Amino acid sequence: MVMRIASLTCSNTEIVCALGMSHLLVGVDDHSDHPVGPLEPLPRLGPDLSIDLDLLAELKPDLTLASLTVPGHEKVVEGVSQLGLDHIAPDPRSIADILRDIREIASLLEVPSRGEALVGWMQRGLEPLPQEELPIPVLVEWWPKPVFVPARFSWVNEMLILAGGFNPWAQDEGHSRAVTPEEVKEHDPEAVVISWCGVDFHNYKTNKVIQRPGWDSVSAVLKEQVSAIPEAYMGRPGPRIVEGVRRLRKVICSANSRTP
Repeated sequence: MVMRIASLTCSNTEIVCALGMSHLLVGVDDHSDHPVGPLEPLPRLGPDLSIDLDLLAELKPDLTLASLTVPGHEKVVEGVSQLGLDHIAPDPRSIADILRDIREIASLLEVPSRGEALVGWMQRGLEPLPQEELPIPVLVEWWPKPVFVPARFSWVNEMLILAGGFNPWAQDEGHSRAVTPEEVKEHDPEAVVISWCGVDFHNYKTNKVIQRPGWDSVSAVLKEQVSAIPEAYMGRPGPRIVEGVRRLRKVICSANSRTP
């Protein structure tokens, strides 16, 4: 009997596909977009925060891959539980957690060796590089209005460290938090990376940061060190954070080259 898998978030979908098990998927959330080919024919279950539970039940998955990474996910998980479906709901807060979750999914799909191979590939891609410069403060922007940034429970903190930077709000409680112009000026990031959640990359506008009221004295704005990295490489706890670190390194290298 072939296992039937439903994925309710992009990260879980990408993990299943990276394990070579996309043929087990019977339904995915609306935002799952990678890799394109295997996902095109699949039923869509709605946005990750408002999953169509009736359709999910009709698909009769043997395992549902949910999540608790975003506020509001808990309501979806509660709904899945009420349907009596077997499920997991990862809540990774670090790179180690992401690797743990990949191993767990691989084990549940009965391909543990593929999980180890994927984890090994990621670990090689995430190996620290020699740091020739001191780490610089970097503001990663999840949302523009109000401005939301990663907080303590975010793997992005480690991604920044691996890239040669640091998150000024890494010790603040929560997965993310809103920041005021005064707080941004106080921490004075030397680079800003916009990685807006749920926004198509072609709609990312770095000039919205450069022209933002109250930010004109921030170092990153003064030096026009404002870059865009797709949320797919930053906000999805799966294999593509390796590419996210690579892109962050380019951003930080550019910022360092322009630092007097």
